[in-house]
Amino acid sequence: MTTAYDAVVLAGGAARRLGGVDKPGVRVGGRALLDRVLAACAGAGRTVVVGDPRSTVRPVRWTREQPSGTGPVAALDAGAGALRPGGPGSAGAGGDGADAGSGDAGGGPAGARAGAGAARTGAGAGAVGLSGPEAVLVLSADLPFLGEATVHRLLAALDAAPEAEAALLTDADGRDQPLVAVYRAGPLRRALDELRNAHDGLGNLPLRLLTAGLRVVRVPAGPDEASAAFDCDTWEDIATARARIRDHGAVLDEWITAVKTELGLDLDVDTGVLLDLARDAAHGVARPAAPLTTFLVGYAAAKAAEDGTAPAEAVAEAARKAAALAQRWAVEQDEAG
Repeated sequence: MTTAYDAVVLAGGAARRLGGVDKPGVRVGGRALLDRVLAACAGAGRTVVVGDPRSTVRPVRWTREQPSGTGPVAALDAGAGALRPGGPGSAGAGGDGADAGSGDAGGGPAGARAGAGAARTGAGAGAVGLSGPEAVLVLSADLPFLGEATVHRLLAALDAAPEAEAALLTDADGRDQPLVAVYRAGPLRRALDELRNAHDGLGNLPLRLLTAGLRVVRVPAGPDEASAAFDCDTWEDIATARARIRDHGAVLDEWITAVKTELGLDLDVDTGVLLDLARDAAHGVARPAAPLTTFLVGYAAAKAAEDGTAPAEAVAEAARKAAALAQRWAVEQDEAG
C-alpha cells in the first residue's frame, strides 16, 4: 500500500462508563490503548491526537477541541485543523513543524509539555483547511485489536472508488464505524463546514450527521480482523480485551510486540526460529541454556547489525549457528550414551 495519508486520533472523551479514568492510558497486553492505535497507523505522514498530551510510543502532534468535551465532531474538526499549515498543534507544538513528543523514543515528558501549549491554543476554531495527503484516517483511541491490515484495506477501498468521499469499516453486525474510517480531505472540510453553519457550531453533534453528508463506501471487517472495531467503553470490555490477548493462539505475538515496543525495537522477529533454538539448547545442552543462548544470539545479531547486516538477517544467521552448535552437543551426548 503506497497511498499517502495523515491520521487523526480522538483521545479526549470523558470515559464516563469507566468512571472517568484516563481511558487512552489504560493498558491492554502491557500497552496503552492509545499506543496500540498509534502502532496501527504508523504509516501516517502526520498524526494528530486530540486529547491531553502524554508520553506516546511515537511522536505525534497534540490539540484539543474548544471547549473540551464537546463531542467527536468538534474533536475531529480540531484534529483536522491541526493539519492545516500553521494550525494548532503543528509549528506551535514542534517548534519548526516537527511532531510534538519527540523528546525521546516514547514521546517523553518533554514532548508532552511541548504539546500542552498547542492543546490550549483554541484548536478547532474556524473552517478546516487541510493540506498534505488527500486521505485522512480517523480513529478512536480505544481500539485494542486494530491493525495496519485494516488501515490498508480502508485506504485501498477509497482509492478504488474515485466517487466515494469516505471509506468506513463496518463491524460484524453491519454497523458503520465512522471512527475507523478514511476520509477525503476536501469533502471532509466541506461536510464539517456545512454542519458548523447549519448548527451554529459543532458541539455535541453525532457523527452520523457528518457521514450522512458524504458519499461513503463501506468496508466489512474481514474474518482475520473481526475484532478491528472492538472498542473499550466499559471495564467489562477491558477485561474481555485482556483475556482475548492471552488466548493461546495470540499471546506470543502480543508479547513479542509489547517487548519490542517497550525496548524501542523496529524488527521483524521470526518467533519460530527462536523457539526452535531454545528447544535445541534446552534438550541438547541443559534447560537453563535456552534463555542464555537466545540472549547471546540477540547480542551477536546486534553486533552484526552494527557492521551493516540487516537486523532480521543477523538474527537468522546467529540463530542458525547457535542451533547447529546445540545439535552438535546433542550428538556428542548421544554418542557418549
